[in-house]
Amino acid sequence: MAVAIQVEGLSKSYRIGELQAAYGTLRESLSHAAKRFTGQEHSARQEVIWALKDVSFSLEEGKALGVIGRNGAGKSTLLKVLTRITTPTRGRAEIRGRVGSLLEVGTGFHPELTGRENIFLNGAILGMKRKEIVAKLPDIAEFSGVEKFLDTPVKRYSSGMHVRLAFAVAAHFEPEIMLVDEVLSVGDAEFQARCLGRMEDIHTAGRTVVFVSHQLQAVAQLCDRAILLDDGQVVRDGPSEDVVAGYLQTVTGTSSSQTWDDEESAPGDDLVRLHSVRVTGADGETAETFDVREPVGIELAFSVLRDGPPILPKLKVVSGGMIAFNTMDVAARWREPSPPGEYVATAWIPANFLNEGLVTVDAAVCSIDSPKLHHHVSVHEAVSFHIHDPLEGDSARGTFTGQWRGAVRPLLDWTVEEG
Repeated sequence: MAVAIQVEGLSKSYRIGELQAAYGTLRESLSHAAKRFTGQEHSARQEVIWALKDVSFSLEEGKALGVIGRNGAGKSTLLKVLTRITTPTRGRAEIRGRVGSLLEVGTGFHPELTGRENIFLNGAILGMKRKEIVAKLPDIAEFSGVEKFLDTPVKRYSSGMHVRLAFAVAAHFEPEIMLVDEVLSVGDAEFQARCLGRMEDIHTAGRTVVFVSHQLQAVAQLCDRAILLDDGQVVRDGPSEDVVAGYLQTVTGTSSSQTWDDEESAPGDDLVRLHSVRVTGADGETAETFDVREPVGIELAFSVLRDGPPILPKLKVVSGGMIAFNTMDVAARWREPSPPGEYVATAWIPANFLNEGLVTVDAAVCSIDSPKLHHHVSVHEAVSFHIHDPLEGDSARGTFTGQWRGAVRPLLDWTVEEG
């Protein structure tokens, strides 16, 4: 398959400080020039920061690439280099194909021109003929939702109207390569869902997409692959759901397994010690990413040190920042005193139950002291994992591509009667 984007050793530096200050007087300009010439300019005024450091990757035609990372990681700088808004300090980036980009609200719009005139202007810049633009105009107007204001100068548009029209123009001119920065957050939830659906259509049609976003679930849904930038460098590159899961786990400081190697470091009391917690798939292997249609196992390994009251394992599962549920094993085996020994208990979360995104688990081993639970050991955010939906139409969301709210998302049985 042909390569649409080839990036090799891309680096971009910026000089910050007084040398890059706003315009001053002629005397100040001559003074700065003299100091630079004589080497008297203070080194602190010539501080250099690297927004990108030796970034390399290739993207094949028809693939969708997500770019994620914290603020200041270099995501927007990368797109600005790809769209030739800025030039790299070192390295090269080659793009093969017609590019449609949406980097900032209203990018490429002339404020004095109307929405209609800007549509024709942008189309001409992209190399389209007038009849092609005329044919696309109704679809652009309908998608943007600003039909009534097409003949109004865009300087009078709100930021939401700007981004609606800008995205509609960029998406409907059918570029071979689509570059989208974190601007969809300006629109409302309904428009964001439409935009994601449109980008999915563009991707499905065989066009190339580069998507920079903090909407990590959208990246996991839309993109085949993702790269994680940190301090201008690529620190992870792989399937989007794995990169998103790894990034979220880094942010929360969690992983899909945690082990305490010796009795002294293991959390607990004189009755119970917890030795490990891990997230497993149906094959018993530790995993950090799960298809929403797969069951998820949470395994607790612990030891009972002496004779005492009946004990039982307990979990608290948090999804989307909300408590999805608490669960404990209520089988009859935990109603009798638990003899000293080693125990391994696994709770299975059914397929098509949890919603997409990062899921964290608090692990505990308790005894019942009605009406309360006595926690002999409790570990906050012991493990975490990521749920993703491949959008094949057979999960609880069906073919809907927008945001599906809630901590859980069960696939329920429905009965329908037709009159």
